[in-house]
Amino acid sequence: MTDPIADYLTRIRNAYMAGKKVVEIPSSKMKESITKILFEKGYILTYKIEEGTPFNTIKIALKYHPQTRTAAIKKIVRVSKPGLRKYTDVENMPRVLNGLGIAILSTSRGILSDKEARELHVGGEVLCYVY
Repeated sequence: MTDPIADYLTRIRNAYMAGKKVVEIPSSKMKESITKILFEKGYILTYKIEEGTPFNTIKIALKYHPQTRTAAIKKIVRVSKPGLRKYTDVENMPRVLNGLGIAILSTSRGILSDKEARELHVGGEVLCYVY
């Protein structure tokens, strides 16, 4: 697998389209950080990191609207790819749907959302957009 972050996002996207309640994803520190941001911003219900013999996994409980059963995440898009990295500074930080969505960045201070990166005044690689 050449792009584990794209695989992570695709597993979440496919689980939402299939109407699943829980999705399991192989774990890494970057994936755990992205999952933590999605949880803090309210895009997923909860998550749990399970210790395994060959590798750890992240179990993510997906969030749906109670009456209409529509997914909390409408779109999740990979921006920076292995073949073409996308970097941004604070002045040119992307605003996803005029602030209704979030951009997840890899910065020198760790994995941050676009709002946190603006507050800390750091730029970095734009990993994905979520809305």
